[in-house]
Amino acid sequence: MPEAVRRGVRYVLTDIDDTLSTHGHLTAEAYTALERLQHAGKRVIPITGRPAGWCDHIARMWPVDGVVGENGAFYMRHEAAGRTLVRRFVADAAARADQRVRLAAIAEAIVRDIPGCAVASDQHYRETDLAIDWCEDVPALPRADVERIVAAMEAAGLTAKVSSIHVNGWFGAYDKLSMTRLLLREAFGESLDDVRDAVVFAGDSPNDAPMFGYFPNGVGVANVRGFLDRMASPPRYITERDAGGGFAELAAFLLAP
Repeated sequence: MPEAVRRGVRYVLTDIDDTLSTHGHLTAEAYTALERLQHAGKRVIPITGRPAGWCDHIARMWPVDGVVGENGAFYMRHEAAGRTLVRRFVADAAARADQRVRLAAIAEAIVRDIPGCAVASDQHYRETDLAIDWCEDVPALPRADVERIVAAMEAAGLTAKVSSIHVNGWFGAYDKLSMTRLLLREAFGESLDDVRDAVVFAGDSPNDAPMFGYFPNGVGVANVRGFLDRMASPPRYITERDAGGGFAELAAFLLAP
């Protein structure tokens, strides 16, 4: 990354699973990296497929300036001055309730028809999407079965994306990028198109491809190499270390004198 670009970074956006976390754990090294970035004046925003229940905690408790969750279904942001949590969804409460009923039926069919997968253990905390576990709490499925899950979701009318642990499906055309655009406009008064060169996005898996495709300063942690053949838009840069260690490496690079 050119020195002028490095010094101009104002926003650090990052996936969570296998980008911040390492083998399912958020290490002290990765968490400290988030805190160091924020203390240095960078706006730090996790962009994740994880559920609303988790994102409520992240927005309130982590050293971040907001969080986009469920692959772009919402953003949350804690306003310290007013001690309030701002929650902004694509769909209203009635639509989300209807979608959850429909998603439950789709989940039942997928788990019945594709042995070895399971509804993700964090599903109860979700507002808008269906997460099918293919390697988090179940033995890793072969790629062919992961593609069967994607096909089943798409046949049921869902948008489907593969992460490093889940296949996520939802009703609607939104994604991580569209909600990031909304967050920057509503929370920070900035056009994403105007600041894209001042943004670094860190990720590791196929559902990060829209972000890698849009941001010229996309950074994959080293384990992204396992997914490069499935990504239409790979990251421009790749760290030497995997997962949370790679994120800490990125933070140290951005904060170097």
